[in-house]
Amino acid sequence: MNLSIEQRDTATGPVLHLVGDLDYEQAPRLRRHLDTLVLRVGHCLLMDLSGLEFCDSSGITALLTAHGQARTAGAAFALAAVPPRTLRLLSIVGLDQVLTIRPHTDAPAR
Repeated sequence: MNLSIEQRDTATGPVLHLVGDLDYEQAPRLRRHLDTLVLRVGHCLLMDLSGLEFCDSSGITALLTAHGQARTAGAAFALAAVPPRTLRLLSIVGLDQVLTIRPHTDAPAR
C-alpha cells in the first residue's frame, strides 16, 4: 500500500499523519517530505502513526531520520498512536526507550 502523508501545522510544530505502508519502497517519500519541513527551536515534530498499516526496517530508519532532523533543529520529536505491531518492533530494538511515544496525538509525552 502506498504511503500518504498529511501535514497539519500547529502552534507547537508540524503534525504528520502517516497512512499506509512505511517500507523500503515508501520510506523515501517520507524522507523527501521531511526535507521540506521547517522546524524551529522549541517546536515538536509529531508523527501520528494511527493510519500506519506496516513498517519495516527502512521505515524505522526514516523515523530515526525524522528524530535526528528534529534534534538538529532544536525541536522535540514524538510518535503518537503507534499501532501495536509497530510498537512491538520499536520495543524489540529498544527504540521505545529512546523515542517519545504518546498514546494519542493530543496526549502529553510519556
